[in-house]
Amino acid sequence: MNPLTNMKNVIKLSEHELNNATGKASWHDMYKDSAWIFVGGFPYNLTEGDLICVFSQYGEIVNIHLVRDKETGKSKGFCFICYEDTRSAILAVDNLNGIKILNRTIRVDHVLDYKPPKDDKSDGTLETCAPLPQIYAGNIKGEKDKKSTSSSSSSSSSSSDRKRRK
Repeated sequence: MNPLTNMKNVIKLSEHELNNATGKASWHDMYKDSAWIFVGGFPYNLTEGDLICVFSQYGEIVNIHLVRDKETGKSKGFCFICYEDTRSAILAVDNLNGIKILNRTIRVDHVLDYKPPKDDKSDGTLETCAPLPQIYAGNIKGEKDKKSTSSSSSSSSSSSDRKRRK
């Protein structure tokens, strides 16, 4: 299907969903486990920084992959962006699909399964999309320290008790 026709269909689907809210699940629910979006059709001279400026108005961007030509290093006019959460991705798709940037209509859509390529220059620790919530380790470490302290203090107290008994 032509990308512009696809874009118009997505806009119609969103408008229909908005006007006829029946309580059914949104078409976005299909992408609830992915915070990646596809952005295509933008001018070739835009950089990652330019795209982050435009797309960060709907949420925190944690990863961006601007696809470039391997030989020249020039942008191919499309990229993949990952938000911190899926709500931001939904907002970006609904609000930025079909807008014009420098007289070019861009297409913004969800991506179901996207794995960013491994960077040859990196050490293999590429940040992934939509990181899992981190557990604060302070409390866990504190409990371990308490256990080791209490066991060492109990062993030291038992040795002092032995000395007193003698």
